[in-house]
Amino acid sequence: MEFFDYFEGIYGDRWPALLEALKGEGCAAELRFGENLEPYFLDEASIFAAECLQVEPGMEVLDMCAAPGGKTLVLASKLQGEGSLQSNDRSPDRRLRLQHVIENSLPESWRNIIRVTGYDGMKFGLHKKESYDRILLDAPCSSDRHVLNAPQYLKEWSSKRVKRLSVEQGALLASAVDALRLGGVLVYGTCALSPLENDAVVSKILKKRPSMELDFIKDIPEGADRTECGVHILPDKAKGSGPIYCARLRKKSA
Repeated sequence: MEFFDYFEGIYGDRWPALLEALKGEGCAAELRFGENLEPYFLDEASIFAAECLQVEPGMEVLDMCAAPGGKTLVLASKLQGEGSLQSNDRSPDRRLRLQHVIENSLPESWRNIIRVTGYDGMKFGLHKKESYDRILLDAPCSSDRHVLNAPQYLKEWSSKRVKRLSVEQGALLASAVDALRLGGVLVYGTCALSPLENDAVVSKILKKRPSMELDFIKDIPEGADRTECGVHILPDKAKGSGPIYCARLRKKSA
Protein backbone atom coordinates (compact mmCIF):
# COMPACT_ATOMS: atom_id res chain seq x y z
CA MET A 1 0.00 0.00 0.00
CA GLU A 2 1.28 3.45 -0.96
CA PHE A 3 1.07 4.88 2.58
CA PHE A 4 3.48 2.31 4.02
CA ASP A 5 5.90 2.43 1.09
CA TYR A 6 5.97 6.22 1.17
CA PHE A 7 6.91 6.52 4.82
CA GLU A 8 9.29 3.56 4.74
CA GLY A 9 11.11 5.53 2.05
CA ILE A 10 11.40 8.49 4.43
CA TYR A 11 12.13 6.73 7.73
CA GLY A 12 13.99 3.64 6.54
CA ASP A 13 14.98 1.27 9.34
CA ARG A 14 13.10 3.38 11.88
CA TRP A 15 9.74 2.87 10.18
CA PRO A 16 8.69 -0.51 11.72
CA ALA A 17 9.07 0.79 15.30
CA LEU A 18 7.48 4.11 14.42
CA LEU A 19 4.58 2.33 12.74
CA GLU A 20 3.87 0.25 15.83
CA ALA A 21 4.02 3.34 18.05
CA LEU A 22 1.61 5.18 15.75
CA LYS A 23 -0.88 2.33 16.11
CA GLY A 24 -0.77 2.57 19.89
CA GLU A 25 -2.49 4.96 22.24
CA GLY A 26 -1.33 8.55 22.43
CA CYS A 27 -0.01 10.37 25.46
CA ALA A 28 -2.45 13.03 26.62
CA ALA A 29 -2.18 15.42 29.56
CA GLU A 30 -5.13 16.87 31.43
CA LEU A 31 -5.73 20.60 31.14
CA ARG A 32 -7.95 21.85 33.97
CA PHE A 33 -8.36 25.48 34.91
CA GLY A 34 -10.90 25.28 37.73
CA GLU A 35 -12.70 22.73 39.90
CA ASN A 36 -16.07 23.29 38.26
CA LEU A 37 -14.72 23.45 34.70
CA GLU A 38 -14.49 20.65 32.16
CA PRO A 39 -11.04 19.09 31.80
CA TYR A 40 -9.50 18.88 28.35
CA PHE A 41 -7.06 16.16 27.33
CA LEU A 42 -4.35 17.23 24.90
CA ASP A 43 -1.30 15.45 23.53
CA GLU A 44 1.75 16.55 25.50
CA ALA A 45 3.54 17.35 22.24
CA SER A 46 0.71 19.72 21.26
CA ILE A 47 1.03 21.52 24.59
CA PHE A 48 4.75 21.92 23.91
CA ALA A 49 4.07 23.41 20.47
CA ALA A 50 1.63 25.98 21.88
CA GLU A 51 4.00 26.91 24.69
CA CYS A 52 6.77 27.53 22.14
CA LEU A 53 4.85 30.64 21.04
CA GLN A 54 6.06 32.40 24.20
CA VAL A 55 2.76 34.17 24.90
CA GLU A 56 2.68 36.69 27.77
CA PRO A 57 -0.19 38.68 29.33
CA GLY A 58 -1.18 41.75 27.32
CA MET A 59 -0.26 40.40 23.89
CA GLU A 60 -2.53 40.30 20.85
CA VAL A 61 -2.60 36.66 19.75
CA LEU A 62 -4.08 34.78 16.80
CA ASP A 63 -4.76 31.04 16.79
CA MET A 64 -5.32 30.82 13.04
CA CYS A 65 -6.69 27.24 12.77
CA ALA A 66 -7.88 26.81 16.33
CA ALA A 67 -10.42 23.97 16.44
CA PRO A 68 -11.01 21.78 18.31
CA GLY A 69 -9.52 24.12 20.91
CA GLY A 70 -6.79 22.50 22.97
CA LYS A 71 -4.05 24.89 21.93
CA THR A 72 -6.38 27.86 22.43
CA LEU A 73 -6.72 26.76 26.06
CA VAL A 74 -2.94 26.77 26.45
CA LEU A 75 -2.65 30.24 24.89
CA ALA A 76 -5.48 31.59 27.06
CA SER A 77 -3.75 30.25 30.16
CA LYS A 78 -0.67 32.26 29.24
CA LEU A 79 -2.62 35.48 28.66
CA GLN A 80 -4.41 35.20 32.03
CA GLY A 81 -7.25 37.44 30.83
CA GLU A 82 -4.97 40.28 29.65
CA GLY A 83 -4.59 41.17 25.98
CA SER A 84 -6.62 39.49 23.25
CA LEU A 85 -6.94 36.07 21.64
CA GLN A 86 -8.64 35.49 18.31
CA SER A 87 -9.45 31.82 17.89
CA ASN A 88 -10.25 31.26 14.25
CA ASP A 89 -11.50 28.26 12.30
CA ARG A 90 -13.11 28.20 8.89
CA SER A 91 -15.33 25.17 9.55
CA PRO A 92 -18.72 25.94 11.19
CA ASP A 93 -18.91 22.48 12.76
CA ARG A 94 -15.41 22.71 14.19
CA ARG A 95 -16.16 26.22 15.49
CA LEU A 96 -19.08 24.85 17.50
CA ARG A 97 -16.70 22.42 19.18
CA LEU A 98 -14.19 25.23 19.71
CA GLN A 99 -16.80 27.47 21.34
CA HIS A 100 -17.92 24.64 23.62
CA VAL A 101 -14.36 24.02 24.77
CA ILE A 102 -13.76 27.71 25.50
CA GLU A 103 -17.05 28.20 27.33
CA ASN A 104 -16.76 25.07 29.45
CA SER A 105 -13.03 24.79 30.18
CA LEU A 106 -11.91 28.36 30.89
CA PRO A 107 -12.69 30.81 33.72
CA GLU A 108 -14.92 33.69 32.69
CA SER A 109 -12.17 36.28 33.14
CA TRP A 110 -10.03 34.40 30.62
CA ARG A 111 -12.93 33.87 28.18
CA ASN A 112 -13.74 37.56 28.02
CA ILE A 113 -10.71 38.38 25.87
CA ILE A 114 -11.33 35.57 23.36
CA ARG A 115 -13.09 36.11 20.05
CA VAL A 116 -14.09 33.11 17.94
CA THR A 117 -14.12 33.82 14.19
CA GLY A 118 -14.61 31.85 10.98
CA TYR A 119 -12.42 33.58 8.42
CA ASP A 120 -10.40 31.97 5.65
CA GLY A 121 -6.91 31.78 7.13
CA MET A 122 -5.37 32.72 3.80
CA LYS A 123 -6.98 36.18 4.00
CA PHE A 124 -5.45 37.34 7.30
CA GLY A 125 -2.32 38.65 5.62
CA LEU A 126 -4.43 40.83 3.36
CA HIS A 127 -7.02 42.17 5.80
CA LYS A 128 -5.10 42.11 9.10
CA LYS A 129 -1.62 43.09 8.00
CA GLU A 130 0.91 43.33 10.86
CA SER A 131 -1.84 43.11 13.50
CA TYR A 132 -0.66 40.40 15.94
CA ASP A 133 2.20 39.98 18.40
CA ARG A 134 1.96 36.20 18.30
CA ILE A 135 0.44 33.77 15.77
CA LEU A 136 -0.03 30.03 16.10
CA LEU A 137 -0.62 28.25 12.82
CA ASP A 138 -1.54 24.64 13.54
CA ALA A 139 -2.01 23.95 9.86
CA PRO A 140 -4.46 21.45 8.38
CA CYS A 141 -2.33 18.45 7.44
CA SER A 142 -2.32 14.77 6.49
CA SER A 143 -3.03 13.71 10.11
CA ASP A 144 -1.17 10.49 9.40
CA ARG A 145 -1.76 8.85 12.79
CA HIS A 146 -5.50 9.30 12.37
CA VAL A 147 -5.32 8.03 8.77
CA LEU A 148 -3.41 4.94 9.85
CA ASN A 149 -6.11 4.01 12.35
CA ALA A 150 -9.06 4.69 10.02
CA PRO A 151 -9.29 2.06 7.23
CA GLN A 152 -11.37 4.25 4.90
CA TYR A 153 -8.95 7.19 5.08
CA LEU A 154 -5.97 4.85 4.73
CA LYS A 155 -7.47 3.42 1.56
CA GLU A 156 -7.91 6.94 0.12
CA TRP A 157 -4.45 8.22 1.12
CA SER A 158 -2.07 9.33 -1.63
CA SER A 159 1.24 11.16 -1.92
CA LYS A 160 -0.52 13.63 -4.21
CA ARG A 161 -2.59 14.76 -1.23
CA VAL A 162 0.59 15.41 0.74
CA LYS A 163 1.85 17.65 -2.07
CA ARG A 164 -1.47 19.48 -2.31
CA LEU A 165 -1.60 20.06 1.42
CA SER A 166 1.96 21.41 1.44
CA VAL A 167 0.90 24.06 -1.07
CA GLU A 168 -2.09 25.05 1.08
CA GLN A 169 0.11 25.09 4.18
CA GLY A 170 2.53 27.41 2.41
CA ALA A 171 -0.28 29.82 1.54
CA LEU A 172 -1.53 29.82 5.14
CA LEU A 173 1.99 30.41 6.45
CA ALA A 174 2.51 33.32 4.05
CA SER A 175 -0.74 34.85 5.30
CA ALA A 176 0.35 34.40 8.91
CA VAL A 177 3.71 36.03 8.22
CA ASP A 178 2.02 39.07 6.68
CA ALA A 179 -0.38 39.37 9.64
CA LEU A 180 2.50 39.33 12.14
CA ARG A 181 3.87 42.56 13.60
CA LEU A 182 7.52 43.53 13.35
CA GLY A 183 9.38 41.71 16.11
CA GLY A 184 6.50 39.26 16.47
CA VAL A 185 6.77 35.49 16.82
CA LEU A 186 5.01 32.77 14.84
CA VAL A 187 4.87 29.03 15.43
CA TYR A 188 4.06 26.79 12.49
CA GLY A 189 2.96 23.28 13.40
CA THR A 190 1.43 20.10 11.98
CA CYS A 191 0.75 16.55 13.07
CA ALA A 192 2.19 15.25 9.79
CA LEU A 193 4.98 12.75 9.28
CA SER A 194 6.25 14.00 5.92
CA PRO A 195 9.04 16.61 5.74
CA LEU A 196 7.18 18.00 2.73
CA GLU A 197 4.51 19.34 5.11
CA ASN A 198 7.01 20.39 7.75
CA ASP A 199 10.54 21.66 7.12
CA ALA A 200 9.92 22.13 3.41
CA VAL A 201 7.05 24.56 4.05
CA VAL A 202 9.15 26.59 6.50
CA SER A 203 12.20 26.62 4.24
CA LYS A 204 10.13 27.94 1.37
CA ILE A 205 8.64 30.82 3.38
CA LEU A 206 12.09 31.85 4.59
CA LYS A 207 13.10 32.28 0.95
CA LYS A 208 9.90 34.09 -0.02
CA ARG A 209 9.74 36.39 3.02
CA PRO A 210 13.22 37.72 3.86
CA SER A 211 11.69 39.61 6.80
CA MET A 212 11.43 36.27 8.64
CA GLU A 213 14.14 34.37 10.46
CA LEU A 214 14.24 31.10 12.37
CA ASP A 215 14.05 31.39 16.15
CA PHE A 216 15.42 27.99 17.12
CA ILE A 217 13.65 26.17 19.94
CA LYS A 218 16.36 25.45 22.51
CA ASP A 219 14.74 23.19 25.10
CA ILE A 220 12.95 20.23 23.55
CA PRO A 221 11.17 17.20 25.06
CA GLU A 222 13.06 14.00 25.71
CA GLY A 223 13.11 11.86 22.59
CA ALA A 224 12.23 14.70 20.20
CA ASP A 225 14.16 15.05 16.95
CA ARG A 226 15.74 18.29 15.80
CA THR A 227 15.17 19.00 12.13
CA GLU A 228 16.68 21.61 9.84
CA CYS A 229 14.08 24.20 10.84
CA GLY A 230 12.29 22.92 13.93
CA VAL A 231 11.41 20.01 16.18
CA HIS A 232 9.64 16.74 15.33
CA ILE A 233 8.12 14.74 18.18
CA LEU A 234 7.37 11.16 17.19
CA PRO A 235 5.75 8.50 19.38
CA ASP A 236 8.39 5.79 19.03
CA LYS A 237 10.96 7.91 20.88
CA ALA A 238 8.72 10.32 22.81
CA LYS A 239 6.77 7.84 24.96
CA GLY A 240 3.73 7.86 22.70
CA SER A 241 3.50 11.63 22.11
CA GLY A 242 3.01 13.05 18.66
CA PRO A 243 3.47 13.14 15.83
CA ILE A 244 3.87 16.89 16.21
CA TYR A 245 6.16 19.14 14.22
CA CYS A 246 6.76 22.76 15.15
CA ALA A 247 9.07 25.55 14.04
CA ARG A 248 9.34 29.04 15.50
CA LEU A 249 9.94 32.12 13.36
CA ARG A 250 10.44 35.76 14.22
CA LYS A 251 9.76 38.81 12.07
CA LYS A 252 12.76 41.09 12.03
CA SER A 253 12.07 44.41 13.75
CA ALA A 254 14.02 46.41 11.19
